[in-house]
Amino acid sequence: MSSIIHCRGLNYRYEDGSQQNQIINNLNLEVQAQESIAILGQSGCGKSTLLNLLGGIDRPSSGQVIINNTDLSTLNETQITQLRADNLGFVYQFHHLLKDFSAINNVMMPLLIQGIDKKSAQQAATKMLTSIGLEHRYNHLPSELSGGERQRVAIARALITQPKCLLADEPTGNLDRQNADEVLNLMIKLNQTHNSALVIVTHDERIAEKMQRVLVLENGQFS
Repeated sequence: MSSIIHCRGLNYRYEDGSQQNQIINNLNLEVQAQESIAILGQSGCGKSTLLNLLGGIDRPSSGQVIINNTDLSTLNETQITQLRADNLGFVYQFHHLLKDFSAINNVMMPLLIQGIDKKSAQQAATKMLTSIGLEHRYNHLPSELSGGERQRVAIARALITQPKCLLADEPTGNLDRQNADEVLNLMIKLNQTHNSALVIVTHDERIAEKMQRVLVLENGQFS
């Protein structure tokens, strides 16, 4: 299998007054196509920071992040944004749906931003929502959806561009047990059917048990 994300000697630190805080410490990671990975760790250990580095949202203090064979350090911000849009999808603990837009319009949005015509984007969004059992919710606003439904729409939006890797930051942390299980099972199913790699940052060991690989972040490194 080919590597979608590759980190070499990754470091991330920030200054707090005269003190320097090392969050990520000489970390190496390779995410292969189609695999699923859980990254566990205590609250505040740097899991979300690591996910932002993997996604090119934050810049490392040193080291390399390579996405689909392209070293991010060789790109400007515009190029990184484009590379991210072409290769990655993001799901967060809070759905971040546009509150004044229906479910189908939220899912269509990434395609419209890419310049896809409205009819094709609508057809793709309809197919995606149908595949996750929300065909009866196309025209509902986020406020009219349950928490689990909103998160499923957010997952559909993240996958509509067929990214090579889905990065998820505590995607079930704001849901009750039943909805959390449904959302997790959906992500695993889509990981398999869409051939997208899946990287989930979580503190929930139940999630980790369902992933192919489990990594524990401690003191800025995988233990």
